[in-house]
Amino acid sequence: MNAARALLRQWPLDPRDALPLSLWDAASIEAATGGRASHAFQASGVEMDSRDVRPGDVFVALKGEAMDGHKFIPAAFAKGAVAAITDRPVDFPHVLVKDTTAALHALAHAARERSSAVRIGVTGSVGKTGVKEAIFAALDRASRGAAHRSVRSYNNHVGVPLSLARLPARAQFGVFEMGMNHQGEIAPLADHVRPHVALITTIAPAHIENLGSMEAIADEKSQIFTGLVEGGTAIIPADSEYADRMIANARGLGVKVVTFGRSAHADVRLLDAIPSANGGSLVTADLGTARLCYSVAEPGEHWVANSLGVMAAVRAAGGDLASAGLALAEMGGLKGRGARFSIDAAGGKALLVDESYNANPASMRATLKALGQTPAHRRIAVLGSMKELGDFAEGFHAQLADPLQEAKIDHVILVGDEMRALAAELGRRSANSLGFAPQFAHCQTPVEAIAALDDFGLIHGDAVLVKGSNSVGLGRLVSHYTSAPS
Repeated sequence: MNAARALLRQWPLDPRDALPLSLWDAASIEAATGGRASHAFQASGVEMDSRDVRPGDVFVALKGEAMDGHKFIPAAFAKGAVAAITDRPVDFPHVLVKDTTAALHALAHAARERSSAVRIGVTGSVGKTGVKEAIFAALDRASRGAAHRSVRSYNNHVGVPLSLARLPARAQFGVFEMGMNHQGEIAPLADHVRPHVALITTIAPAHIENLGSMEAIADEKSQIFTGLVEGGTAIIPADSEYADRMIANARGLGVKVVTFGRSAHADVRLLDAIPSANGGSLVTADLGTARLCYSVAEPGEHWVANSLGVMAAVRAAGGDLASAGLALAEMGGLKGRGARFSIDAAGGKALLVDESYNANPASMRATLKALGQTPAHRRIAVLGSMKELGDFAEGFHAQLADPLQEAKIDHVILVGDEMRALAAELGRRSANSLGFAPQFAHCQTPVEAIAALDDFGLIHGDAVLVKGSNSVGLGRLVSHYTSAPS
């Protein structure tokens, strides 16, 4: 009986249960940043944008070139902040530090060091946000809510440390997205996170205006491997033209390499992908030691490839592959990145696919191919300009004529100056081709695109793809149709 009581006194055995329930308190922020707290407090979150503050958050008053977060401290407290991190005394509970940006970095590193969570970093030219969400969903399911990830596209020099500062001490997994616009931006992000697993989704000509070449993009993305902890794993798309280059970059750092894709030599290899009734795919993959069959809810061949990367990352992180399969089967599209809506149309309903957040030549081709495989009465594409292509822009836009014809898109609405090159190419093909050529219209703004789509007229059974770079503003068109009463 005494022995049983002694065992009960030792319960629970998980060392995480000894960790605090609050995300941060005044003392732990002082210890992390070297600052001085004006009051005792406990915080459940960290935020840098006063508009997004939720009750219980600590607000970090960051200073930028054009804006000083200290101006928004009253607004943050009006939304429910419990304290602020500041570089000057204020009339609210606060932690006074020398530099608020340095304090955020210190908070991020302290969160990383106090947690035993396995950290996964995700980058790539296309698909990194969706893959990040899929890995999170898989690990969160397996750990019963003990996974953490960066929200939205918090993937830059501010978003990554903020996401890391939000990592709970009790988390078992953390998934962090890392993005770049220029050379030299990935390595500092990887150094913040120090991932155990680092995945590159694919290499495509996104940001080629700033990087100059595809090889430079592959090298910059490979910088994520510089942050890997000892014994870490680099996960690389085997089907990429630049796979050998990325593999060499990783092996030069002495890390383990795992590849995924259709290639015969891929470590996580696609054996078969069968379209399923819901528009997704039934996938069979060879993981070397086992074969795995699972469903992917998201449509398109690009999501078949993404799923292989997800499985590779989950296995490398020590997660559960069965839970990963269930998560992939249940995932829905994200806002601006594949969300699907049923909208009003003459005689019934039409499908609208929202890909309005981002666009580059590779993602355009992939989503147009997926639209071509979507059962529909008519297929319509609203395509906005692809940004940051520099001198390559005219050629990359004109080359979209081929995937439009191959997918047999019935009507195309082109939005933005850069789309003039595609309009000219489609005009030539319409005049000269005896085969299929889509109808098209070219306009400058989302408002004009709405009018053009209304003029064309939606009918029951249509499928509409809306895709473009975020700065084009096609999210306004999506909101126009999806916010209307149904």
